[in-house]
Amino acid sequence: MTQVHGTCLCGAVTFTAALPTLWVAHCHCTLCQKNAGAAFVTWAGFSEADVAIGDDAGALRWYSATENAYRGFCENCGSTVFFKSARWPGELHITAVNFTEALDREPQAHVNWETHQPWLHLDDGLPHQPA
Repeated sequence: MTQVHGTCLCGAVTFTAALPTLWVAHCHCTLCQKNAGAAFVTWAGFSEADVAIGDDAGALRWYSATENAYRGFCENCGSTVFFKSARWPGELHITAVNFTEALDREPQAHVNWETHQPWLHLDDGLPHQPA
């Protein structure tokens, strides 16, 4: 089984995930935009059972912006690393840019496209999907 590793910006929160990913997509929802301070966030979906989170420094914190949805971030550097929600039980979503190795697939779609930033113009050939 191939594993990939990753960290937050300062390295206090680490993780290991077993491939394969369930999916990889760019999320354009307003919550991801505000949380990241960016037009979209690229997430990789994993079975939660296939992810080991290391937090020797005790820096991982979870924030709930909506009912039954949680964003995991490092309290030291502020990096958003994880997302989990009752909408996708058993899944853990991890920010693709926080991996130190390549994943097994590239992004497959733009999701929540209806709330994308109007100044963002993308012509990458990926489907634009609603929530």
